[in-house]
Amino acid sequence: MNKRLLVTGGAGYIGTHTLVELIENGFSPVVLDNFSNSCPESIRRVEEITGSKIEVFEGDICSSSDLAAVFDHAKATGEIFDAVIHFAGLKAVGESVAQPLRYYETNVGGTLALLKAMDTYGVRNIVFSSSATVYGVPIRLPYDEGHPISPTNPYGWTKAISERVLEDWANTGEGRSAVCLRYFNPIGAHPSGRIGEDPRDTPNNLFPFITQVAVGKRPFLSVFGNDYDTVDGTGVRDYVHVVDLACGHVKAVEFGFTSEGFSAFNLGTGKGTSVLELKHAFEQATQAAVRHEFKARRPGDIAAAFASVQLAEQSLGWRAKKSIDDMCIDGWRWQSSNPDGYTAFAESADQRNT
Repeated sequence: MNKRLLVTGGAGYIGTHTLVELIENGFSPVVLDNFSNSCPESIRRVEEITGSKIEVFEGDICSSSDLAAVFDHAKATGEIFDAVIHFAGLKAVGESVAQPLRYYETNVGGTLALLKAMDTYGVRNIVFSSSATVYGVPIRLPYDEGHPISPTNPYGWTKAISERVLEDWANTGEGRSAVCLRYFNPIGAHPSGRIGEDPRDTPNNLFPFITQVAVGKRPFLSVFGNDYDTVDGTGVRDYVHVVDLACGHVKAVEFGFTSEGFSAFNLGTGKGTSVLELKHAFEQATQAAVRHEFKARRPGDIAAAFASVQLAEQSLGWRAKKSIDDMCIDGWRWQSSNPDGYTAFAESADQRNT
């Protein structure tokens, strides 16, 4: 029998790409999403790519009744979940500074509510969507998993606190497994061009800005700081293809079935790329021009951040395979084919499969 997984926040950017990889590796995912920062059209497109129907529940991760409805349905069908992948949560650093209580309530509170539901229904395996922001200002690079945890913003702290909760939960000696994946900077899209990153309003990350300038939605790319101690003065980050990242979740689920306790792994390439290097790589790979303007540094930004990826390779058997060119070409295929994201294809509420 195929392993049955609950995927919270499965309609989002990383969630949809992970659904594709899960299905292609023989898993049966069920999605719980409130569609606050996503669209049911993304699920329809995953079904199109995979040729598989996906069961979707519309609900809030913080709602015990919504969670009970999903778990009760699974129990009634005799197919309780073998594991959970937990993507659901708020994710904008700047917004977390302005609305910290909302972020703690949603991200930490949602994790607590989910773990309580898992305990009630006897589900003992979870893979958690964490972030490299838990490390904070680097005391050494590359970041390894033993780097001190010291976030510099509320969003990072919600991830760090959730990790601690998961560690304490997993270490109770009851056969529980919690695998936390600390993402670096996911970019790109599925090679089909049918699913990709669709930020609401102003993007929080660099790559959607680049593609939106290239497609004509924005006049120029703002580059914040050109006087860092880096190869060209602009910030350096570790960019990883979202499909590689999705494959990492498959490996993490499989790892969780054969391990107990708490584990944390970096998911990145181990290589740093500057803002201007990424911009130039995009222009060369796509032949699309991206105008840029330099702006002052943003408070809290650091010069460079990139991962040590040895532990993921040794323990999960995972490493990133796709190049910066792959990321740029696939990301541009998505953006140029869907200049307004999923907006033009949004389904009405009564079309959602709940």
